[in-house]
Amino acid sequence: MTSIKTTGFTGDTLEIIAFRLHDQEFCVKTTTIREIRGWAPSTPIPHSPPDVIGVMNLRGTVIPIIDLAHKLGMKSTEANERSAIVVAEVHNMVVGLVVDRVSDILTIRSEQIQPVPEVTTSFDKVYAEGIIAHENGMICFLNLARMFKERDMDDMAA
Repeated sequence: MTSIKTTGFTGDTLEIIAFRLHDQEFCVKTTTIREIRGWAPSTPIPHSPPDVIGVMNLRGTVIPIIDLAHKLGMKSTEANERSAIVVAEVHNMVVGLVVDRVSDILTIRSEQIQPVPEVTTSFDKVYAEGIIAHENGMICFLNLARMFKERDMDDMAA
């Protein structure tokens, strides 16, 4: 039996928020999420990294808006009225992640998280904490702390 590393998981269960990018399901821990907002246009920033769509004002604080699909190596998301912005806190910085739609908030058992197979499709498996087999299909469990390294967060804030 393969043992998987589940650092950062408290107890036997974990709350996740699931969302869709194109035809794939992803999730993150709810503890990293501040809020979920409907789609709103952002202000582009010249010479920003390719996955940064722009910035928006979140109650007086300017936050970067990230094209999560692009960050994961997928075709960029074409935002529409069904899109959502998942506002997350990573390395003490708040970012908005554009997703096609939020699917569900789930409570899972830590043993449901399986290792990412060696053969993966359109995303860097370093970003994935694992795969969750769910009754409606497979969900890729993302690790935002690994996806957004502290150095990258400093670059976005500059």
